[in-house]
Amino acid sequence: MTASAETTSPPDAESGGPAVRSFPKPEFTDAEAGALTFPSSTSRAYNYFTPAKMRATTYEDVTFDVQPDPTRHLTQGWIYGFANGPGGYPVDWTAVKSSDWHQFRDPNEEWEQTIYRNNANVVRQTQQNLENAKAAGAYQAWMPGWTTFIERDLGAWMHCENGLGMHVFTAAQRSAPTNMINNAMAVNAAHKLRFAQDLALFNLDISESGLTFDGAAHRAVWQEDPVWQGVRENAERLTAIGDWAEALFATNVVFESLVGALFRSHLVMQVAARNGDYITPTIVGSGEHDYSRDLAYTRVLFSMLTRDEEHGAANKEVLQGWLATWVPVSLHAARQLQPIWSHPGERVVPFADSMAAASADLTRLLADLDLDVPKELSA
Repeated sequence: MTASAETTSPPDAESGGPAVRSFPKPEFTDAEAGALTFPSSTSRAYNYFTPAKMRATTYEDVTFDVQPDPTRHLTQGWIYGFANGPGGYPVDWTAVKSSDWHQFRDPNEEWEQTIYRNNANVVRQTQQNLENAKAAGAYQAWMPGWTTFIERDLGAWMHCENGLGMHVFTAAQRSAPTNMINNAMAVNAAHKLRFAQDLALFNLDISESGLTFDGAAHRAVWQEDPVWQGVRENAERLTAIGDWAEALFATNVVFESLVGALFRSHLVMQVAARNGDYITPTIVGSGEHDYSRDLAYTRVLFSMLTRDEEHGAANKEVLQGWLATWVPVSLHAARQLQPIWSHPGERVVPFADSMAAASADLTRLLADLDLDVPKELSA
């Protein structure tokens, strides 16, 4: 819109009145806001992205496009970059490719409010369980072998959870090309760190309960016990992965299926009650619930990549290579844990059954991702 210049007429000589002013007249050029006609131009609502469903969710509103991307809005390219050249969030920080990284949506729809609400609920429940256990003297009902298992083996697992949260997911959540993916991995990191903290507070609570319990034994077990060195090596190698998608795949798909769920779900959750312990399953169960949510977004992301019309075949080849690298490492770590199945006083499930269940879980997951099962799993 433009305007003609303002003019002033001379004073009226007959009436002696004030000068008459003429105001500029608007001239519409169709360049002003609202002039363009398009499908939603008459709508009172505006969206800069296409929601997954008919209407955008709060999660999409506060998460989508928070992270810039030259393929969408930065038509001039990255406005900042690293000293060695690449700017912002380069797509070549991973070997897998996508026709549109922005297709991904976290099925858990995690954003700031849900992160605080969900984790606060878990912490509140954990604190209540520990207070009730202490008031009821529940720790004194544990079988001696189970007490040793908790101080050594569950304590050692705390180091694994903390390492994955701090050095795998916290590192990876800065590297993906969209905020939707990075946000999901950041929540994954928060889950791991909170669960590790829960186990640490549990350890401290038992140490102060009057039970004969060495609250510091877990450190030596994690660093020196041969049974745990395979898990430690696996976890430390995961922290050294530079490709963010490989780190996510090797951890949530391979390691968690063959080692994490093997220990938490197929051992601790199965035998705790038979050893007089009704407290530990409530704490470890929260970690298992976290993993089920984290696996959900991982499944959606890698399904998107394997079914990508343009890059799906190449992505499958990359993922099969990652399986060939990491399945043997995690299988070795899992099999080294076999002796701890004899630590509890009451042994409900043999190691072979637990290992078979964990392998079956991974096999089903790989089928969902349209990936071939490695020969090591079928051996």
